[in-house]
Amino acid sequence: MKLVFLGSGGSWPSKERNLSSVALKMNGEIILFDCAEGTQRQLFQSSLNFMHVDKILISHFHGDHFLGIPGLIQSMYLNDRTKPLHIFGPKGTTKIVGGILTLGYFSPTFEILTQDLNDGDEVSFEEYTLKVRTADHDIPALAYCIEEHQRKGKFHPEKALALGIEEGPLFRKLQNGHSVQVGDRIVKPEDVMGKPRKGRKIVYSGDTRPSKTIEDLAKNCDVLVHDATLSDDLEEKAKKYGHSSAAQAANIAKRSKAKVLFLTHISPRYDDAQLLEDEAKKIFKYSFVAADFLEYEIKLP
Repeated sequence: MKLVFLGSGGSWPSKERNLSSVALKMNGEIILFDCAEGTQRQLFQSSLNFMHVDKILISHFHGDHFLGIPGLIQSMYLNDRTKPLHIFGPKGTTKIVGGILTLGYFSPTFEILTQDLNDGDEVSFEEYTLKVRTADHDIPALAYCIEEHQRKGKFHPEKALALGIEEGPLFRKLQNGHSVQVGDRIVKPEDVMGKPRKGRKIVYSGDTRPSKTIEDLAKNCDVLVHDATLSDDLEEKAKKYGHSSAAQAANIAKRSKAKVLFLTHISPRYDDAQLLEDEAKKIFKYSFVAADFLEYEIKLP
């Protein structure tokens, strides 16, 4: 599992940063958090294959978060995509994406499945759950959490051997959660397996003022990607326009006990965003300003 920052800027692109889009690659699928203008070109320059994007999670419908969708869809169409593309977002997503599909003279050859989401929604997939909460922005906006399902406990072969089970098919049966019989005794998986292990958890705030809702969503997460549009001296300006400062993002990370914080949606006024990282690190040591094409591996705990 890894994060790839495709765009770490906000409002309009700069020489250093494209606009908002973060890719999460896990077990062969790619999930995009937002899809700003130029995202498809960023994908072409990254280590990712744009045809492997399965889901797009739109935080809100300001242009710097969704205007890359039509270009990405058309590129997929021109490269003969056949598998469906899923697009999730706040109320209005189905209507807006439907409008996007009427732009220009092309008709996608693959299904585009849309779903409007609301605060508190949870959508379960085979390997993870998508949790949705409301962000505190100037228009309807959502924050997202991807949380892996619990993994099986660690298998202890020495315990199985001590119980008279020989290595081979019975080992695999126990590892797959089935009891086995040895003589007149039934050996259960819990006799030879450790406790279930926690999966990884990634939270993406989208554009937001500091929010207790997002703080709660991010509890004990492995990675928090949070709006940090402005520096501390412009905190009131950030609040006025529905954003957070770097220090405010760091406080959210600290209180939520996140393992690492990436600051994103950096204002184009900053040629060098080191100031934002320095302000955040004073509060939360593991704070880093995201950069376009930065990759971060999220290891299993």
